[in-house]
Amino acid sequence: MNDTRRKAIAAHLEALSELRSRLESFRDELDDLRTEESDAFEAMPESLQASERGQASEEAASKLEDASSELDDAISAIESAESGLEDAQA
Repeated sequence: MNDTRRKAIAAHLEALSELRSRLESFRDELDDLRTEESDAFEAMPESLQASERGQASEEAASKLEDASSELDDAISAIESAESGLEDAQA
């Protein structure tokens, strides 16, 4: 592989690394929000948990968990792409 292509791959690796880092930060923020929402739901009296408001809180926590899981999948895909580019660069 010539130097020009190696440099292009290195630039793409750097961009992927930055993207992965941003996604990890975003996922961590969503996890914090999910924890806060779950804690708020658990702190509600049972009668309020069964209410529309309680159910909305529980659903929000579930959706935040789903989003976090999807971000985990995206992060894994980026890590796989990084590995492939590193192998191609060698």
